[in-house]
Amino acid sequence: MTLDPRLDLQLDRFVDVPRRLVWEAWTTPEHLKHWFVPKPWTITDCEIDLRPGGVFRSVMRSPEGQEFPNLGCYLEVVPEERLVWTDALLPGYRPSEKPFFTAFLLLDEENGGTRYRAIALHRDEAGRKQHEEMGFEEGWGTVVTQLVEYIKSSMV
Repeated sequence: MTLDPRLDLQLDRFVDVPRRLVWEAWTTPEHLKHWFVPKPWTITDCEIDLRPGGVFRSVMRSPEGQEFPNLGCYLEVVPEERLVWTDALLPGYRPSEKPFFTAFLLLDEENGGTRYRAIALHRDEAGRKQHEEMGFEEGWGTVVTQLVEYIKSSMV
């Protein structure tokens, strides 16, 4: 995969937890609810149908109680290695009204832990800039830290 810095954002980290557990935390709604948004935000609901064309839905709640539903479609599922989804398509590959990005989660075993890469592909520079200004680096980085803490405290 070749990334275009004008259109794409990437977070690349080594995490000291097994790839199997990272995958499980990403693909099980009851796990995902605990770490998927930067605290004090929360996930109030999550639905995962882990197959191409299947639903990936979450509802984020702000500290003020405002809810933000997110609905997307899985494009590719390679257990413990690769997860690709988009909000450009709804479940069953139906086009959505307001596509924003396509996401890749790439996991590789490395030194007893996991090389964790999260990539967001955008249609245009404006979309990339908007995502960057929303706090992609800080938000997605915080979420990775929360993911690792959750795995160590609840899944190991």
